[in-house]
Amino acid sequence: MIVLYLLLAAMAVGLIGSAACVRVVKQFERGVVFRFGRVRPTIRPPGLALLVPIADRLQKVNMQIITMPVPAQDGITRDNVTVRVDAVVYFNVVDPVRAAVDVEDYISAIGQVAQTSLRSIIGKSDLDDLLSNRERLNQGMELMIDSPALDWGVHIERVEIKDVALPETMKRSMSRQAEAERERRARIITADGELQASEKLGQAAEVMTEHPAALQLRLLQTVVEVAAEKNSTLVLPFPVELLRFLERSTPPEPVKATGAEQATPTTAPVARNGSSAADIAPVREIEQAQRTSGPISFDSLTASPAVTAKPPALPVPETAGLAQPQWGGLHAGCADPAWQP
Repeated sequence: MIVLYLLLAAMAVGLIGSAACVRVVKQFERGVVFRFGRVRPTIRPPGLALLVPIADRLQKVNMQIITMPVPAQDGITRDNVTVRVDAVVYFNVVDPVRAAVDVEDYISAIGQVAQTSLRSIIGKSDLDDLLSNRERLNQGMELMIDSPALDWGVHIERVEIKDVALPETMKRSMSRQAEAERERRARIITADGELQASEKLGQAAEVMTEHPAALQLRLLQTVVEVAAEKNSTLVLPFPVELLRFLERSTPPEPVKATGAEQATPTTAPVARNGSSAADIAPVREIEQAQRTSGPISFDSLTASPAVTAKPPALPVPETAGLAQPQWGGLHAGCADPAWQP
């Protein structure tokens, strides 16, 4: 009986020892064996891994792609804009030995490098690049994280910037800028349309100038378009060119003479002494001034430039002793009717 018990105990110890020496490695894992603390160069593939009892220790390393979100980082861009950016990193282990030996926790190390690289990218980039040129920033951040990760046996598959949070004031400013840009484009398009329309209208005007009947056809077309709306009021445009044509076609009316012009004699009057109207014109001016302003002195008459002309010669009577004729005011020397020579 004692021998039987000893055999059963040996079998139990053998089973326990064999269970400790056999490990299962999954398909997405690789096994790193440490024998008495020294790493073995041979990596155990997926399946059963046999270990030396007490001497070997197996460490499994996950070879799958790990998705790690990068916490949002506050930073100031190169153009002095405060932003809050978060990202995500995709990586996997390519060298299980280095990942198990060279770094204590490669996942935590990749996370810290990703945060530092993200802040560095924010400080080196402009706001416009963060919003519109993310592909280049993703590649730059991937290179910055991949450089130290290669020494740890980790490969960075992809880096993506997820969101860029802006202050409310910056959002309002950008919305105003976008609105102004759209308004500018709308004005440019409208001005371009007006320019093209003006060119076409100029060509149409030239055609209408060469063919006046085209203007009448256009007028009739306008009337048809207005009448098609079933309006109670019909607006009929009247071209100015037609008025000018009627004005040129109408003959001018003869000018009628007024009553004063008809009463004016065509020949110059002759004075009683045989003098012409040019000689007695100063006398008429003196008589007109006397009727309007009263008597005129002799000094003013002699000083007036109107009477500086030489008076006409008066006829001298041949018969002596006869009474001299009274000249009434027609004498160039005085305008008084009672004066006698």
